[in-house]
Amino acid sequence: MSKKEDFTKHISEGYSSKGESIILGGAILDGEALSDTFIKVPLKTLNRHGLIAGATGTGKTKTIQVLSEQLSSFGIPVLMMDIKGDFSGIAKEGEEKPFITERHAKINIPYSTASFPVEILTLSEQIGVRLRATISEFGPVLFSRILNLNDTQSGVISVIFKYCDDNKMPLLDLKDIKKVINYITEEGKDEIEEHYGKISTSTTGTILRKIIELEQQGADLFFGEMSFDVEDLMRIDENGKGYINILRLTDIQDKPKLFSTFMLSLLAEIYQQMPEKGDSDQPELVIFIDEAHLIFNEASKTLLEQIETIVKLIRSKGIGIYFITQNPMDIPSGVLAQLGLKIQHALRAFTANDRKAIKQTADNYPTSDYYKTDEILTSLGIGEALVTALNEKGIPTPLAATMMRAPMSRMDILTESEIQEINNKSKLVKKYSELIDRESAYEMLNKKIAVVEEEINEQEQKQESQKQQNQGPSTASVVGKSVLKVLTSATFIRGAFGVLTKMFKK
Repeated sequence: MSKKEDFTKHISEGYSSKGESIILGGAILDGEALSDTFIKVPLKTLNRHGLIAGATGTGKTKTIQVLSEQLSSFGIPVLMMDIKGDFSGIAKEGEEKPFITERHAKINIPYSTASFPVEILTLSEQIGVRLRATISEFGPVLFSRILNLNDTQSGVISVIFKYCDDNKMPLLDLKDIKKVINYITEEGKDEIEEHYGKISTSTTGTILRKIIELEQQGADLFFGEMSFDVEDLMRIDENGKGYINILRLTDIQDKPKLFSTFMLSLLAEIYQQMPEKGDSDQPELVIFIDEAHLIFNEASKTLLEQIETIVKLIRSKGIGIYFITQNPMDIPSGVLAQLGLKIQHALRAFTANDRKAIKQTADNYPTSDYYKTDEILTSLGIGEALVTALNEKGIPTPLAATMMRAPMSRMDILTESEIQEINNKSKLVKKYSELIDRESAYEMLNKKIAVVEEEINEQEQKQESQKQQNQGPSTASVVGKSVLKVLTSATFIRGAFGVLTKMFKK
């Protein structure tokens, strides 16, 4: 048996699937794409998470597009966190071009164009479905981890949540929790000490500064009502295609804390709301997180631990999470170990450090009798990638250099008018466009403080009145009468002098 025949058998057996599968493309051996040697990923393993990596311009975005299209076609909704803003073209039908036809002929996969149902989401003031969550929904533990608080500071946050629960004060936005912090250290200090214990002003000062730091990254737009319902990510259109929800993040690239805050809250909310699925035939939702290094580079140790924990647990809910970055080394080892599907596009070696990183990257992939992994990583062309997945039994598939299939949708972004058209038709934009500011902790505490101040003023006025009655005419009263006499006398004198002046003139 020739090397080519042996390789074809090796790949075909390794990527065989009895159930429904996504076809990524065709295998490559010695620079040649092999017809009918398909690289397939079973739908039932797509909740085992994944990694899409590679240097800029090597085809990562098109790979995400292909995966999203295939998932949508099987009725699986997608959430795409689009940092660079270059993913929106999936809403429009693509255009068949000679280089696409030639590519698909090589791997013997028919090509057709198609568009897919899209919803545009936003965390900021960009047009789209506004995503919000309340402080109460975060809870004291998650909110403390986002702020990177120590145990003492986290304890104070727990007291704040307990105090608000006991007094039925909703914590909806950042102004609510800032107001509570100011209250427990000033007007309500005695009340808090009596029922919950003493709280250090230095501790509340530190917490307040961390909240302001989060606020400066735009979190005041995220915290509030109405809260986004994660069920709205699970929609299927009238043709049975899963909605592709594109979260446009182009204006918060320099706000990683806001990005990680949202991501962690969303994953926690999905985990809490979704029922256990076990090993189902396909995932309920697949989430793509672009430029994942923005999260991990800025995340605290506690936040990383929280992300790692949720990634481990959430797959039992039928949710797959896929991280997109330039180098696998950007992903913490604890998270990387959880990723079943790895699609590695080309890496470029310009320095000694680059070559070292490539060797480390190669160690993350199964060994192969057909490839020198560290060498092929630098020789892959645009739209080619090394792939290893999990088969239906959860066993890693053989490493395969792959010529990826082309997207069926537009390989370019939408115009602003096209985005506006999508938003105009969206039911979710209308649902979440209204900003609700109902009575919450901020307003309730202001009223409480106002009532107390009014009572104090009334008491002071009563005391002053009683004092005046006990002492007789006040000093102010006596002085007032004396001044009146002087002014009256002065007026009389001026009048007299006026009369005398007239007489002398005559």
